[in-house]
Order: sequence, then C-alpha cells, then structure tokens
Amino acid sequence: MIMAKGIDLSHGTYASVNGIDLYYEVLGADQPGPPLIMLHGGAYTFHLSYDPLLPTLTAERTVIGVELQGHGHTADSDRPFSIRQCAEDVIALLDQLGIEQADFMGYSLGGLVATDLAVLAPERVGRLVLAASHFGPTRSKGYYPEITALELHSPRMPTEQESAAMIKAYTDVAPDPDAFFPFVSKIQPAVHDFGGWTDDQLARLIMPVLIIIGDTDFVRLEHAVEMKQQLPNAQLAILPDTKHLQVIRPGLVLPMLESFLNQ
Repeated sequence: MIMAKGIDLSHGTYASVNGIDLYYEVLGADQPGPPLIMLHGGAYTFHLSYDPLLPTLTAERTVIGVELQGHGHTADSDRPFSIRQCAEDVIALLDQLGIEQADFMGYSLGGLVATDLAVLAPERVGRLVLAASHFGPTRSKGYYPEITALELHSPRMPTEQESAAMIKAYTDVAPDPDAFFPFVSKIQPAVHDFGGWTDDQLARLIMPVLIIIGDTDFVRLEHAVEMKQQLPNAQLAILPDTKHLQVIRPGLVLPMLESFLNQ
C-alpha cells in the first residue's frame, strides 16, 4: 500500500503536489493495516504536534506525518493559503503514494484540513480523529470570542513558553527561518474567517469520528457537543484541565486512540 522503500525515513522526503514540494515522513512502515495520516496544528510542525504519541502509534501501524504549506520543512509559496488547498495537497500525496484509504488524525488546523478532505473525498477516510478542531464558522460559532480577538491575557491563549517552543520548532527546520511571523499573519484568516461546512456536508460523513477537545480549549464546549450531534457516527471526549495547546496528552489520549483506531 505504501512505497516506503528507498525513502530515508529519518529525515523524511518531499512530494511535488499542486505546485509545492510537500514534506512528509513515513514511520513504522512495515506495520500492517491502514496507515494513519497525521496533520499538525497551525504554525506547528509534525513532531511538535505529535512526538509524545509516536512511539506507541508507530509500533502498531504505519504513520505518515505531513507538513502543510509553509509549515515545518515545507516552504511557503506565492499561492494563497487555504484549508481547501491543503486538503487537496494531502489527497494528491495519497495518490502519489498509492493509498486508496487511510485513517486520519488532525490537530487544530490539521483537524480542519482532515475534515475538509473527508468532505471532498469521504471514500479516502476510514476513521477520523479531530483534536482541538471545530466545524465553524470560527468567529461566530467555533471559537470563544477572545481567541479570534487575540486577547493575549486570556487563560486559553498560549503561554510565553508555548509560543517560544512553536517559534523554535519552526526556525529549526523551515527553509526560511525568518518567515515565522509573516506566515502566521498569512494563515490566520484561513482559520479565523473560516465559514465551516453545511449540515448536509457533515451528515454525509458516515465514517467513525473521534472528537477530542480540552475543557479550556479555543473551541466552545457547546460547539463540540453540536459537532458530535451533527455526525452520524461520532464520539466526543473532553479532557479535564486542558488548554488548546495541551490537548495531545499521551496519558489521556493514547488509550482513546488505540481503542478507536483498532476497532
């Protein structure tokens, strides 16, 4: 299913898709079963998003970590940044790798991209995990108002330490380490002005879906409940004492993932 031979898995590789060179890594490539495509958070890298989960997940299955346009090892380009474009890039990568169907996990921005991919090509998605993600519209429904207003004093917002870790992860691997702040300004409208999907589009997502948010997330608690109710086959987990950037908590999340993905 996955052509992993010849790829230097310790450093990842690139696929030319839709006018960009998209970085991805294949881990645990000899494991049977459907691969798990993991899509990171906004302004994050694959490893900053998911490193605490990888030892367990890669022991059980093939994991493919993708770094979207302008994130991590993938350079930005002159083309606009959008959730739809990112979803089309991932579909093009699946085509190049010969993967007809996979499981997906998306964190924050990655969850929006994974959801849009499922809307575009539901037959490509086996199981779908959405962590700290929403269905929008972001400003009026998905996020608490202080998030889109960028009220830095809010307890939901990143701490200085969390922000510093995000910047360091970017500058360590980005083709243009000085582009972090201009790129963040470029991608913010893609999330903050996101209009979401229609009820009809969401009702057609009949694959099993696991929704995970924190109780102090960017995502409104009532919106997370609505997300579960809109989907025919969804589960919802709300993590206690957990902010948006803390949702990938291995002690809580790994047992859920293993149970959900292995069903």
